Amino acid sequence: MAEVLKGLNVLGTLKESMESNKLSDVRDAVEDLLLSRINLGILGDRSPEKYTFMNSLRGLGPGDEGEAPSPSLSDPGDIEGYLDPKHQDFRLWDLLPVPNVSAFDVDSYMEKVKFLRYNAVFLTSTQAPEANAVDLFSAARSQHKQNVYLILFCSAKETGDDLELRRKASVEELASHGVDQPKVYLVLPSSLEKHDFPGLLEDISKDLPEIRSQALLLALPALTPDLITQKKESFKALVWAAASLSGGISTLPVPFVASMVDSSVAVRILSKAQTSLCLDDKSVEQLARRLGREPAALKRLRTCALSVEVSKAEVKKRLAAAEKELATFPSKLVEMAMPRHARYASRSFAAMMQALNAAIEEMAVDAQRILTDAQA
Repeated sequence: MAEVLKGLNVLGTLKESMESNKLSDVRDAVEDLLLSRINLGILGDRSPEKYTFMNSLRGLGPGDEGEAPSPSLSDPGDIEGYLDPKHQDFRLWDLLPVPNVSAFDVDSYMEKVKFLRYNAVFLTSTQAPEANAVDLFSAARSQHKQNVYLILFCSAKETGDDLELRRKASVEELASHGVDQPKVYLVLPSSLEKHDFPGLLEDISKDLPEIRSQALLLALPALTPDLITQKKESFKALVWAAASLSGGISTLPVPFVASMVDSSVAVRILSKAQTSLCLDDKSVEQLARRLGREPAALKRLRTCALSVEVSKAEVKKRLAAAEKELATFPSKLVEMAMPRHARYASRSFAAMMQALNAAIEEMAVDAQRILTDAQA
């Protein structure tokens, strides 16, 4: 299992830290992923499209708790912060619009909005970006201060040809201001799974530090089948790290003691998986409401008990069953999957791996089923 991290290119630094016995680094990374610490700055006029985009990033629709307000309710002089109701450390920041004035001071603006606070910034518009916005984009990129991405909002009515003409106009505007090889992402604010947003996520994942990009991945809604698969593999890597840590502390040679020690960590991981995969009741109800579907019909597609509720009793039962099954396995086979430092506690490691990975597979199947049915 240690090779899974390398093969999937997910959280590869965890394996290196584990083998170097830097357990505190691994614990910090696991905690960071469970909390999904990420700050995104959203630039652009305070328009309905911008607020719809911000809500879609958090899986919210009109009337949902925590939705971004209408533009008329925002003070144009304030920076507004919005928490994700399910991921409290995933924050979106509605930044001040870039002023359309001749004497625009880029550095003063960046200082005013605390540009360095954000892991990434989306510079959004409904038309080709204005000159001051282009200057801001160029300055941020040239100074290597920030991962900044240009987003052009589109509507559901626009055809492919119309979209490409708008993209071309924006690219030409950027190039005319000296931006080298400009890239513009076309995004439909209400349906992020369409157009260029999946490609934008791929680019962000390459640009951000790996732990931060994974935190963003786990905090975003389950928008596409590919995103669900990525979430599943990230959780498997997270399970490997947590099980390795557990294997290092669960040393009492008493049958099923490890299940009691590991269950609290397992509950946290599976609870995070449930919300990240949008399987909890509130997420399913919000999805049904946005699509005009009956919530009960989507909820019935959850066949895994942990998709419905992550209870400590169910988790303990699965851990105990895994330990009992592993009691019949040759020790050598169990140890082959483990980091060196934890091999003296191999049963605990392997039981947690087997129980949690099986659960995550089941939950991911449920998430794919709900997404397929919802988009049908």
